[in-house]
Amino acid sequence: MGNNQSGASAGSVALAFLSGALLGAVTAFLLAPQPGRESRERLMGYARRTGEDLREMRDKATDAWEEVSLKGREFIDEASSAVKEALDAGRDAMRREREQSTQDYTP
Repeated sequence: MGNNQSGASAGSVALAFLSGALLGAVTAFLLAPQPGRESRERLMGYARRTGEDLREMRDKATDAWEEVSLKGREFIDEASSAVKEALDAGRDAMRREREQSTQDYTP
């Protein structure tokens, strides 16, 4: 998920969404010209939809986290392999240099 174009984090977007949903539900409940039962049913509908939206956002965040974790593990594996190869190449070069210097040294 990360940041969107305006630089707002996913958490602040979710908080703004929830705040707007809550404010809209309360306003609709207070200003609606229907009986109390209808108002309660409407409010429950808003609450259900908000819950569904939250579950959807949670699922998207979970998917994004899993993808980032996988890419991070892949990067670490690649970096570890590169470091190991560099160390092995360095050891081989040192070994060759040592062998060359002992062959060049004649007492």
